[in-house]
Amino acid sequence: MSDSDDKRSAINTIKRVVPYLWPAGHPEIKIRVVLAMASLVLAKVITVSSPFFFKAAVDALSGEGSDPGVLFVHGAVALVVAYGVMKLLGVGFNQLRDAIFAKVGQRALRALALETFEHIHAMSLRYHITRKTGGLSRVIERGVKGVEFLLRFMLFSVGPLILELLMVGIIFYTIFDVWYLLVVVVTITLYVLFTFRITEWRVRIRKAMNKQDTEANQKAIDSLLNYETVKYFNAEKREAARYDESLAQYQKLAIQTNYTLGMLNFGQSVIITSGLMAVMVMAALGVQNGTLTVGDFVMVNAYMIQITMPLNFLGTVYREIRQALVDMGEMFALLGQPPEIVDKPDAKPLQVTGGEVRFDHVDFAYDPERRILQDFNLCVCAGQTVAVVGPSGAGKSTIGRLLFRFYDVTGGALTIDGQDVRDVTQSSLRASIGVVPQDTVLFNDTIYYNIAYGRPDATRDEVIEAAKSAKIHDFIQSLPDGYDTTVGERGLKLSGGEKQRVGIARTLLKNPPILLLDEATSALDSETEQGILEALEAMGRGRTVITIAHRLSTVVNSDRIVVLEHGHVVEEGTHEELLAKGGRYASMWARQQADSEEKAPA
Repeated sequence: MSDSDDKRSAINTIKRVVPYLWPAGHPEIKIRVVLAMASLVLAKVITVSSPFFFKAAVDALSGEGSDPGVLFVHGAVALVVAYGVMKLLGVGFNQLRDAIFAKVGQRALRALALETFEHIHAMSLRYHITRKTGGLSRVIERGVKGVEFLLRFMLFSVGPLILELLMVGIIFYTIFDVWYLLVVVVTITLYVLFTFRITEWRVRIRKAMNKQDTEANQKAIDSLLNYETVKYFNAEKREAARYDESLAQYQKLAIQTNYTLGMLNFGQSVIITSGLMAVMVMAALGVQNGTLTVGDFVMVNAYMIQITMPLNFLGTVYREIRQALVDMGEMFALLGQPPEIVDKPDAKPLQVTGGEVRFDHVDFAYDPERRILQDFNLCVCAGQTVAVVGPSGAGKSTIGRLLFRFYDVTGGALTIDGQDVRDVTQSSLRASIGVVPQDTVLFNDTIYYNIAYGRPDATRDEVIEAAKSAKIHDFIQSLPDGYDTTVGERGLKLSGGEKQRVGIARTLLKNPPILLLDEATSALDSETEQGILEALEAMGRGRTVITIAHRLSTVVNSDRIVVLEHGHVVEEGTHEELLAKGGRYASMWARQQADSEEKAPA
């Protein structure tokens, strides 16, 4: 990216932040911004004025005051006290500024974090499949921190510094000499150019550090999420080596930043010290030849120290601002990505009158070069249970994803009670469908929370009734903490069957008119499976049920069975009808029965 592109990106990023600081429809926030800026200006005016009192006190003590009468009236002590009061007022107004602005800044961070969180949830399943969770969380974390840093330093460090430099420059020009101003301008210009040039180099190193940091974080999170797999394959050392490889690259870059920081600090000291010496020599000569007083000499020194102190942090601030802009740019780029699936402007809530689901000549492909569903037709009548079976890769799970509208069909139409799912709101569509997936993933919270997730406004009695219907109430009661038992991350503290029953209870509580069972028992043992099947059968009564299954023994009681192969229907009928045909279903059934008989003695 060229320098002009960098600048343009930085300007665009800053423009994106401004509405959070100056929000429309929030006059109280705007008033706080104005008051904070007023406090900032007052603090700087007081800070720049205070050396005058110090000069006057020194002149009074040395007997060089221009108006001895005034000095004798007030005295050097009074001037020193006044100087102290001015310093105190400067600090006071700075603290007042921070206190006033705190609500503005925190509100902006909260609004931005919430917007990002909501936007990520609005993104399609395709987006989340292709992004790594660790890297995504890092982008959000760094972006929000970048906004916080920019608000704090851009407004309250860089802005005040520029204001102070301007005021000191005017004082040097009007009270002392144009040469004083020239030395200060040259010193600051050299300082800024040197600082920015070295810092640009350091920013490039920092970007590489961020890349390694993100990579290391991704590897760590990926490894921890697959904890059991790592254990199965005795791969702890392999995972540690992969993680350490990224850390080693990060370490190498971190050492480079330390070296360049030393170079930056020493170079800054050379420039600042040279400028300070030049100004102080000029002031000393002025005192020697009688054009300046000792108080003037002290005041010049005070101003030089006053402006060089914040300049010492300019490199750090500039680098951090650049980095903050990069981090914010990544986050705003994320916010700028439009969701793949959006409601139409005139989308209406889904009205489920019976629950008929129809796939009408549906075509779909995750990748244009690989079609998953081809001219797929399926009608599930209201209250009917239809099973979809077929080999792996036939497109069974895709049916569920299209039903929930995680993706839109690329051809044909998917309707519920005659309403195209693309014409209704996503919220109403998903509220009308319940799902029991192959692997029920639970939140790292209590069993009660996970069941109540199906309907947060449900009463405790309703949650318990759902658990009883899912045949898990007795198990929960046997636990020391009962419904308040924490299930662990992704529900790892529960067995597969227990998680499935919690998932069933959650969906029962939701009480949807349409139910999707996506290979809900394929990961369970036969005994557990039988109990789950009974719960699922009871759950499906009075509902439209689509069952996606690999084990044919789980769907023999379905009203209709559809055999899917290569994305289209090759057979359909009841279990008995399909066996009588002696076709694809019959051969699949025979193979699975043979496999079961072979395993039975074992």
